[in-house]
Amino acid sequence: MNEERKILVEEVDSVEKPPLAKVEDAVEDAPAEKPAPVMAPSPYEAESDASKLNRKRDYLEGFLAQQPTGTPAGEAGGDLYEAVVDTLKSIYDPEIPVNIYDLGLIYGVEITPDNHAIVTMTLTTPHCPVAESMPGEIEMQVGSVPGVGHSEVNLVWDPPWDPQKMSDEAKLELGML
Repeated sequence: MNEERKILVEEVDSVEKPPLAKVEDAVEDAPAEKPAPVMAPSPYEAESDASKLNRKRDYLEGFLAQQPTGTPAGEAGGDLYEAVVDTLKSIYDPEIPVNIYDLGLIYGVEITPDNHAIVTMTLTTPHCPVAESMPGEIEMQVGSVPGVGHSEVNLVWDPPWDPQKMSDEAKLELGML
């Protein structure tokens, strides 16, 4: 290897401070004026005030004439769907002080065109003590919602329930957040 140093190091006691910038120096170096931007003429500049008002009225009349589209009762956001979800939120797990909806036990709510409610759900474990009674209770309570013709509860075990399915409110209630 070559013993010759490639980098030279010089030690100094102090360094001069660089001169500070002055505002006066910057103003003198700046251009005198910026040219004004060139803008294309607006097609509405020559339009009279009366024609502008008529154009705006036409737009507003079309806008105001539109009727809001209603959400079908059986879809999320519909009245019947929301009533079923509210009923599910009123049913509590007997062992845990959280409702079954926020607990993440409800996998799906479907409202058929005939207003029949189908609830797909699970339980915390297959050996849950309320495995026999809970689906029947839910079916009865969902069936009592005004507008629901018939209710059905499908109890599934796949995918298995885990604490990640709980809502943030449920986790907060149980001290997990």
